[in-house]
Formats: sequence, C-alpha cells, structure tokens
Amino acid sequence: QVQLVESGGGLVQAGGSLRLSCAASGRTFSGYVMGWFRQAPGKEREFVAAISWSGGSTYYADSVKGRFTISRDNAKNTVYLQMNSLKPEDTAVYYCAAHRSIVVVTTPGEYDYWGQGTQVTVSS
Repeated sequence: QVQLVESGGGLVQAGGSLRLSCAASGRTFSGYVMGWFRQAPGKEREFVAAISWSGGSTYYADSVKGRFTISRDNAKNTVYLQMNSLKPEDTAVYYCAAHRSIVVVTTPGEYDYWGQGTQVTVSS
C-alpha cells in the first residue's frame, strides 16, 4: 500500500508559477513510476506528466511540454511538478499517482494508488 499526499496548489495569475509536491509513504517509493494527472470541472481526468522510477525518463502531455517539469527525490519519497507560464486552461484539480511497475504509462486506469488532489486555479 502507498499513501500519497499532494500539496502546493493555489491561486495564481496567468504567467505565474507553482510547484506541486506529492509525499509518499508506505512501500518502497523508488520502485514506482509516478505520474501527475488533472481534472477540470466537467472533463475527464487527463495525463499531465510521468517519471520513471529512477527519474531518468520523463513524459509530458503536449499541452504542458516546455512549461511543466516533473522530478522526484527518492530519498525524500517525494515527486514534484514545477509549473511555469501557467494558463487559465491549466485550472484543475491535480492528482499524484503511483504505478507499480518499471514501465511508464500515461493512462489513469493503469495507476494503482492516488492522492486526494490539490486545486490549482489560474486567473486571467
């Protein structure tokens, strides 16, 4: 079992930055692929970014490529999402998720554990 707790969300103006954190507890954190997803009101949950267990490989949705950076610190059992140049369309609840495999996946249904989410609101 892995417990995930997100933090760092908030209200920011367009063009601003936020850094989300996801603290994991439970089983060995380094053995999991970690992902960030988001869900806006009335929309399906969508993939944002993922990182391999070692941190050596990262993947991004086209909509955030070049603006967001995912990273992890296995010593601290934490994964981060640095979000720059934020846009109003980035407004959503952001979720951290863990996938029990070495294979990086981007489909929400393939992730095994989820956090409660943190709200990000970008004003225009």
